[in-house]
Amino acid sequence: MHMININRLFKNNRLMRAITGLSIAGFQNLCEVFARALVEDQEKRYRNGLKTGTRQRQPGGGSKGKLNTIELKVLFILLYFKCYPTMDMQGFWFNLDRANVKRNVDKLTPLLETSLGKSLSLPKRKIRSMEEFLQLFPEAKDLFIDGTERPIQRPKNYQKQKQYYSGKKKGHTTKNIVISDETNKIGYVSPTVVGKTHDYTMFKHEFDPQKIPDNIAFWVDKGFTGMGKDFSDMDVVMPRKKPHGRELSDDDKEQNRIISGIRIVSEHAIGGAKRLRIVTDKFRNKSLTFNDQVFYLACGLWNYQLEHC
Repeated sequence: MHMININRLFKNNRLMRAITGLSIAGFQNLCEVFARALVEDQEKRYRNGLKTGTRQRQPGGGSKGKLNTIELKVLFILLYFKCYPTMDMQGFWFNLDRANVKRNVDKLTPLLETSLGKSLSLPKRKIRSMEEFLQLFPEAKDLFIDGTERPIQRPKNYQKQKQYYSGKKKGHTTKNIVISDETNKIGYVSPTVVGKTHDYTMFKHEFDPQKIPDNIAFWVDKGFTGMGKDFSDMDVVMPRKKPHGRELSDDDKEQNRIISGIRIVSEHAIGGAKRLRIVTDKFRNKSLTFNDQVFYLACGLWNYQLEHC
């Protein structure tokens, strides 16, 4: 018997958003896409099993388990991302032991990624050319680049402690670069790196001037100092830094306030992805690969929410 009354969620839109991060309509639409992704995954594993001689059962055969409907599967993985309970708490809600919770998280996370991909909600991870950049942001006149950090548990290894320690956050973190547009949609997410890495260092590693169009204004914060010099053809809009030993003029302060007011769009986009506690609470899972996948999917769920909710 499940502790969660799923039918109650379909009667209360506010409760659905609190539990899953999506509206009722968005949840139902995602279930339809998820069902197709699940069938395709079962067929693929069936064909691979026939080739290796390790599979005889037809796709979908065998025990259905406790998560025996598409709605329960989608609710399980969305609740895990939105609320980030411990494995024991998640198991209590769904009447599963912690080992089964882990197995279901591992199994359903790739299906969630496939579903968001089918919904065209996932951001890019690599932009290889100017043409790809323009295809990704076809009508954008302004783009917003920002770095974001997420807390992790303190590593036991001393060298890892130094790598992951962020002086800005005074703790151990991982970082990503995010590019969003005026609609708050996140179009690009960089690979996840250790917290010690500087924002602008991450950007330079991922992009070269030939990949960046010159007809778009790029709004950045002071963490990208030097960008205007290194990417001289880019239209870079950045707040003025206070000169050493002097104060900013009143005009510079007013200009910085205007720039910050416009750049808040970037904070809204990142804040949208960080509605999920799995990317704001201290990350308990040890895998950096899963850490990276989690933030990628959080951005995809934010884009999905903008489009479907």
